[in-house]
Amino acid sequence: MTVKLPHIIAEYFDADRKRSAQAVADCFIDDAIVKDEGHTYTGRDAIRQWKADSSAKYTYSVEPFSISTEGDRTTVVSHLAGDFPGSPVDLRYLFVLDGQKIAGLEITL
Repeated sequence: MTVKLPHIIAEYFDADRKRSAQAVADCFIDDAIVKDEGHTYTGRDAIRQWKADSSAKYTYSVEPFSISTEGDRTTVVSHLAGDFPGSPVDLRYLFVLDGQKIAGLEITL
């Protein structure tokens, strides 16, 4: 199922599919915050390193299949399958946008 994503969120998932840590980081504002697997990453450099590390550690595919918005938060539910523990899994990506960039992202079950 294909869902219509806001442009910057579509760019984020496209960069993730291409395993481009720099392109993922470029989707964020300078002082953005990402929370994933119990860790918090602040700023583009930390976000770039987080994505580079996770892309090197696991091979996976991600397919967004649901989107909803509540207040300033856009939630995208995506199906992930790969060589990571617990695969496959559906994850919630909770985005906070700032103009044409991402200000915050929290990834949860």
